Amino acid sequence: MTFSPMTETSLLAAVCCSVLPLVAFAVVMIGTRNRRRLSAGISIGAVGVSLLCSVFLLVRHWHADEPLRFVGTWLISGEITVPIGVLLDPTSLLMLVVVAGICFLVQVYSLGYMAGDPGFTRYYAFMSLFAWAMISLTLSPTLLQLYVFWELVGLSSYLLIGFWYEKFSASEAGKKAFVMTRLGDVAFLLGLLVVLVEFGNLDILELNSLAPLQRMDPAVITLSALLIFGGIVGKSAQFPLLTWLPDAMEGPTPVSALLHSATMVAAGVFLFARIFPFFRLSSTAMTVFLLIGTVSMLLSSTMAMVARDIKQVWAYSTVSQLGFMIMGLAAGSFFSGVFHLTTHAGFKALLFLCSGVFIHAFGTNDMFEIGRRGGRGLHIPMVCMVIAAAALSGIPPLSGFFSKEAILGALAELDNPVWLAAGLLGAFLTAYYTFRLLFIVLFPRRQEPEGDGDGKDGGHGAHDPHAHRQEYRAMAGPLLVLAAVTLVLGFAHGPLERFLHFEGAAAGGHGPHWLLYAALGLASAGVALAYLEFGLPGAAQVGFVERMPALKKLFAERWYLDRMYRWLLDRIVYGMVSRACSFNDRKVIDGGLDGLSRGTIASGRRLSSLHGEMIQYRILVVFAVVALLVLHFFLQ
Repeated sequence: MTFSPMTETSLLAAVCCSVLPLVAFAVVMIGTRNRRRLSAGISIGAVGVSLLCSVFLLVRHWHADEPLRFVGTWLISGEITVPIGVLLDPTSLLMLVVVAGICFLVQVYSLGYMAGDPGFTRYYAFMSLFAWAMISLTLSPTLLQLYVFWELVGLSSYLLIGFWYEKFSASEAGKKAFVMTRLGDVAFLLGLLVVLVEFGNLDILELNSLAPLQRMDPAVITLSALLIFGGIVGKSAQFPLLTWLPDAMEGPTPVSALLHSATMVAAGVFLFARIFPFFRLSSTAMTVFLLIGTVSMLLSSTMAMVARDIKQVWAYSTVSQLGFMIMGLAAGSFFSGVFHLTTHAGFKALLFLCSGVFIHAFGTNDMFEIGRRGGRGLHIPMVCMVIAAAALSGIPPLSGFFSKEAILGALAELDNPVWLAAGLLGAFLTAYYTFRLLFIVLFPRRQEPEGDGDGKDGGHGAHDPHAHRQEYRAMAGPLLVLAAVTLVLGFAHGPLERFLHFEGAAAGGHGPHWLLYAALGLASAGVALAYLEFGLPGAAQVGFVERMPALKKLFAERWYLDRMYRWLLDRIVYGMVSRACSFNDRKVIDGGLDGLSRGTIASGRRLSSLHGEMIQYRILVVFAVVALLVLHFFLQ
């Protein structure tokens, strides 16, 4: 390939964007582990340069007519060549800026949040590893390369979720996340193998062309699409693999912000967008995706309605919003899904980072306790959280309003009105559980409602909110930046739609004229109901769901999904599969080998006894033969 100066500069910027966090990880782990400030500076500097490179690439290629693809040879085996390279197109460029931006802000925020943690340098090393894996995933030109970094994202997420490994709950949460996402990844790998065997290529640009229709049977396209979507279900915590994500809150709050906003769990939705044209070749698969996204959105919304842990509420919200994105994409609107992915990255990171300030100050995750201890007195995080919560609820003119309306518009264009009704119900539930949390923190009550107690963000005790000013300044800066992004990003709707648009993909946001009023009315109803139950002076701060014990228990127990998994593990995996494997190991394999050994020993003993008993007969035969020979010679 002949490179022009422009393409050479773009390739250099893309390589720097990807490789610098890996270099930072190696330097911190090998050379600067005992130097806290230097390690943090190296990690933040590397991801900061990555952010600058990503912005440079986005600006340079904003008006590009076609994608830029740089591919070299990674491995050669006979006639098989495995490529490695970089793909720069609107989807990857936008995601690259989002990932690098969130990683940079979270690492700056962590200077304050993790200041006193004994694993400070290890934390920044893992953060750099994560940034490298996610940025490289975004730039991958083939599904094989994407899958490699997909697994590295899973590994680094495991390290960050279980960062406080001294806590049993943290190590268990890390293992649960790792194992449950592997279930989806197995399906993803099988889907890649089906595509490789039938199509003969895993190049993303070729998959997104019409070539698969000419070289693959429609049934095989559907099968491979469903299998690849299994990886999306695992990584983005969609039904039925959604219960690992709330438990992943055991990691530090900045990790939660990183994983939930634009990186790990968003990687699943990014994969959907990355090969969106290939998925659209199967209408059956798209209907299945729409169903899974809808169920995930509604189930997780109900779980958030009864949660007390502030981080778990936002975790359930993440599952719900990822379901919303999948609904938009599965409805055929590429732009609405990617746009909501972009806006959600900003306000969800802001929600988690604001919560981190409260947890750092008061040493508790319990929203009721945060309110009673004076959470509203922390003005910057409180104001920023109100902005982010309003965006999450779809309140205009914040960014979440524009992206949610785009998704609802795409759902309105479908023939079946059930999907739109589910989306509107989700908008109501989102506003309700979001402002439930806000009103509990803003209007605390002396008497605590009955509940399940609070969780602790391990490793951090309570702090004086006005102490450690340097730490709080480090945390406040990223909050203000994200709040500003949340305020203005929605107005970039038009330019982003033109940037991301490609032929044949519905834009979304063009539903009937009454849809806007219905969505705003339902969001307002959710806010009003939350105010009546939790914000109104004298309100008991007990929701309508919490007044129905059976329903509250159903939602609090996550629709008994974890219990179902435990039953399957105990009865099926451990009780049947493991027991059968153990029986086979002990009785068949070990028993067979032991029996063979015993038979060999017994037969050897029997043969040795026979050998001993026949000695005298052999001597007699030898004597007879010698006597006959003597007689033969004498009688001649």
